[in-house]
Amino acid sequence: MSKALKGKFVHGAHDLFFKTVHHRWLIYNASWEDPRIDRQLLELNENSKVVVLTSAGCNVLDYLIDGPAEINAIDVNPRQNALLNLKLALIKRGNHDDLFAMFGQGAHSDFRQVYADVKQYLAEEDRKFWDKKIVYFDLNSKKKSFYYYGSSGLLAWMITRYLSRNHQLKTELFSLFDADNLHDQKEIYERIEPLIWGRFISWLVRQPYALTLAGVPRPQIALINTQYPGGVGGYISDKLRHVFTEILANDNYFWHVYLTGSYSKKCCPNYLKLENFETIQKQVDRVKIHNNSVTGFLRQNPGKYSHFVLLDHQDWLAQHDPAGLEEEWQLILENSQPGSKVLMRSAAMEINFLPGFVKQALQFFPEQTNLLHTTDRVGTYGSLHFAEVL
Repeated sequence: MSKALKGKFVHGAHDLFFKTVHHRWLIYNASWEDPRIDRQLLELNENSKVVVLTSAGCNVLDYLIDGPAEINAIDVNPRQNALLNLKLALIKRGNHDDLFAMFGQGAHSDFRQVYADVKQYLAEEDRKFWDKKIVYFDLNSKKKSFYYYGSSGLLAWMITRYLSRNHQLKTELFSLFDADNLHDQKEIYERIEPLIWGRFISWLVRQPYALTLAGVPRPQIALINTQYPGGVGGYISDKLRHVFTEILANDNYFWHVYLTGSYSKKCCPNYLKLENFETIQKQVDRVKIHNNSVTGFLRQNPGKYSHFVLLDHQDWLAQHDPAGLEEEWQLILENSQPGSKVLMRSAAMEINFLPGFVKQALQFFPEQTNLLHTTDRVGTYGSLHFAEVL
């Protein structure tokens, strides 16, 4: 088999695996974008009409705190929408303790009864999913936490189980999240960095199939490998070093939940904090969920939307469906107005795939986003982009 033919076969197999995972699995059990940055850029208010990709729904609920008129959560993976619907159902039920047990601690001692109480709020397709998967919240299961299920959770579970074998590393990791200043945090990370990047982890993060479990498609892997010195391994190593030496970790709930399988009351998404519960509960009906693509949603629901939060899906479109990328942008611009805001992220250090007509229709603010990007508690994206429609 020639090298070119072999490469084509490997790429095809990877794409098929990615497609299979995304069509059959829950991918994200927690949103992997920092809403503290989002809300600063978006400046949501009572007139805001938001279009956002669902992911795990954490940030959708975070946006509700700012009281937008409506949030349209869109995902082509119905399991992601089923997850958000379960969160909404628990909020409607009105018991914060149960909400925090399920999605803060990742398990509930009486999860079946809690689920029975909220099924009435779920659509039939969501009930079919959770009837089978509600065991994710079983405290007595082998994994003991919802956050170690789904494809991203499986990857996190494998990595944390491996790291936990080293008692010193495990102890130091917990100390890292307890540090209250960057000086101590840097010292801890410098001690544990060689322990983290052993032979197994260094090998694992370079495997396309492992990255697929984290929701990273081949086009994003290619972007990193071609644009970043050291490829994927160097990229992840440098990103982790930045997050844990330049940004305080004591409120970094993104990494905390995968290390421990749970959040704490102080280190958790805003939607799980008691002080926000009543506000979110009063506005929960402002969230509308759509099993669709952004293009399909805008075709079926034309209107003048004020905010578009696109996450990083355009990396995939640019590689696999350039015509679809253009169509999506045409519909975004047709369904926006002067001043409408667009927020997106990319695995690339900079994006060069936007159609020419898009660049002419938007004003970007790189000075603002470049600065904010350095404060991102997730730290895994190559770049952050924010624009307003002219």
